[in-house]
Amino acid sequence: MGILLAITIILAWLGHLVYTLINVSPDPASPFTYLHVVVQGYLFTGLFITGHDAIHRSISKKTWVNDLFGWLASFLFAGLSYKRLTKNHWLHHRFPGMKEDPDFYVKSQNFWRWWLAFMYRYVTVLQILIMAAAFNILLIWFNETSLIVFWIIPAFFGTFQMFYFGVYEPHKLPHRDEMKPYNSRTQGKNHLWAMLSCYFFGYHYEHHDSPTTPWWKLYQTKAVK
Repeated sequence: MGILLAITIILAWLGHLVYTLINVSPDPASPFTYLHVVVQGYLFTGLFITGHDAIHRSISKKTWVNDLFGWLASFLFAGLSYKRLTKNHWLHHRFPGMKEDPDFYVKSQNFWRWWLAFMYRYVTVLQILIMAAAFNILLIWFNETSLIVFWIIPAFFGTFQMFYFGVYEPHKLPHRDEMKPYNSRTQGKNHLWAMLSCYFFGYHYEHHDSPTTPWWKLYQTKAVK
């Protein structure tokens, strides 16, 4: 099931992107333009979730299969380094919400400052070069405005979605006793909202408590709270 869902997310991301670039003209007066941006952004988040599950070896029992999907999903998510993602994510699980946690920001709880620090810890020069090259190559076939609206903006949308529901909201201060030992909150029990908001990633305490549970089974670990 994990492999099938990983393939489905990747193909849905690619298929919707190609469809919008070819068939949809960006129109700020059309609600469908915004709908496509939101859908593509959600699928970008799905790429990250796929890479995340690969780190936890939740896609397959075979290590190489997890690494294959992890590398591919991370690369499609704006050239993200799967190696760096893996290293930082294990540190996040070892030191959640602490100064040693690369996803936590001790200097400020301001959303934007934290997000910028978060991005700084993941973005690499190679990633920027990859994205710049990809953009210019894609200009051979697609309109510049379409690339910005249906590819670049949704990538940022996915980043904000993942960061808010998977980092900022669960781990921001204050850290209360009920958040121990993971310094993590959890969303209230609403499976539909949890899926729509971030692939059940808002059930974040449960994820830390059972990190090898794949995203599509995470709702099963959810208690009443």
